[in-house]
Amino acid sequence: MESGGFLARRPEPCAAAADPDDGDARRGGWRAAFFLIVVGFLERIGFFGVQGNLMLYLTGPMAMSTAAAATAANTWGGTVLVLTLAGGLAADSSGLGRYRAVLVASALYLLSLGMLTVSSSSMAAQPATSPSSSIVVFYAALYLLALAQGFHTPCAEAFGADQFEREGDDDDDRGGGDARRRASRSSYFNWYHFSISWGYVISTTLLCYVDENVGWTVGFAACWATMVLYLAVFLLGTGTYRRAERPVIDGAAAARRAWTARFFFFFFSRNRKDAAEQLIETQEDEVVVVDGHGDGGKGFFLVKLLPIWLNSIVFAVVISQVSTLFTKQSSTMDRRIGGGGGGGLVLPSAGLQCLVSFTYIAVLPVYDRMVVPLARRVTGGGGGGITMLQRIGAGMATACLAMVVAALVEERRLRVARDAGLVDRPDATVPMGVWWLVPQHVLVGVAEVLAVIGLEEFFYDQVAGELHSVGLAVSQGVMGVGSYASGALVAAIDWATAARSGGGGESWFADDLNRAHLDYFYWLLAALAALEVAVFVYLAQRYDYKNKSKP
Repeated sequence: MESGGFLARRPEPCAAAADPDDGDARRGGWRAAFFLIVVGFLERIGFFGVQGNLMLYLTGPMAMSTAAAATAANTWGGTVLVLTLAGGLAADSSGLGRYRAVLVASALYLLSLGMLTVSSSSMAAQPATSPSSSIVVFYAALYLLALAQGFHTPCAEAFGADQFEREGDDDDDRGGGDARRRASRSSYFNWYHFSISWGYVISTTLLCYVDENVGWTVGFAACWATMVLYLAVFLLGTGTYRRAERPVIDGAAAARRAWTARFFFFFFSRNRKDAAEQLIETQEDEVVVVDGHGDGGKGFFLVKLLPIWLNSIVFAVVISQVSTLFTKQSSTMDRRIGGGGGGGLVLPSAGLQCLVSFTYIAVLPVYDRMVVPLARRVTGGGGGGITMLQRIGAGMATACLAMVVAALVEERRLRVARDAGLVDRPDATVPMGVWWLVPQHVLVGVAEVLAVIGLEEFFYDQVAGELHSVGLAVSQGVMGVGSYASGALVAAIDWATAARSGGGGESWFADDLNRAHLDYFYWLLAALAALEVAVFVYLAQRYDYKNKSKP
């Protein structure tokens, strides 16, 4: 992994081959990628401006119970994840392509946010008896928004990375120019996430404030206006984009069907060894059809990528604690900012979540402009540096450390609660500053900077060129699977520990956190994360990159 030239004073022309249809060798590179980085920033503001406050809208203007609102929000969130994979497949396995997929996303964003604005306005006019038509419009808009996200998330980021690709990038014979392109592409992923982190910060502060203090209709209208800018910026960069996306031919579709059949045969066959050999043989044959030029069977290593994807679920489980148990911990602690004797501002329970975004903003420039160049010099220059798997492994190890810190902090919180006599007073504030939770939030942020971005780059790089959007969707999907796995793990442990105590409410996740044992759960996650790191090191040492010249 190497550092690119996003901050360089002179623009870096793309050394990629020109799109034969465009006849312009100057397209692509950082000039084109910059538009996609801005598009990503604007999209996060518009989309997360809705998602970030969805629970409050459902329990407020929609008058839903907490349980019903949580179920609706979780169902919608799961749909977002499923449609992300669907959007990637639609872009990569048809004639749609990533450029047109982003245009489809922008149209869906404008339609859905416009419908949300109209629906919110109707409910505001008749809050007591909101017409059923407004509710239908609301849910239709919400799921159209999920569909828009499904097209945008894998396709916009992949399209930006495409600006550093060229015909023949799947080949093994790479020169210095190709190394520079890979360095710039790696840097692009860093700066893309740096940009969207600012989008998260703005949406969770400014737009959430507008929703709660000015009005929901104004907030949704602001999200719609942001998407107008999103479309304008994307179209403004059209003349700079490389769009040499090779169409997936009919033969490739047939090949994928045959490969899928053998993939299921692998899982249901009793002779896994023979099935695996057939699966890999099928894969090697089909890459020639999809790529059009063949690459010795190294085009799309799903069989080799699957263990790394599965192993990353534990990391995703750890990351998911930020918006759940970390927030619950915060709600029991002293959250006053300044003032004394009960005065001063009070930080919202979820307020520390923004520290993850601020960690992205603070760490990414340092990582891209200092850590990576230093690693290149230490490891020997052009081909050296930090590999994608090394970056992912470092992120997993940091996530393990975050759970250790979280467990130690929770042990102290419980001790302070006992000393203050608050064991049976769940509504009382524990006399311990919420700032004790800062280290674990920051460590999770660092872990995400390393592993989340590393996984995205890894899956983008290691799949066939026509499947880059799918690769990104698969890497992002592991976070959703981790959220579901976390929920299942919590439910299982809650049932087991409550049953052991005779149903007396002494589970690890008791409603009274001063009687609960989140510290035990954090120690369990730390142990699982340590095991995950060990397994990952084993897998990484035996993994052969699609391109042998990878650092």
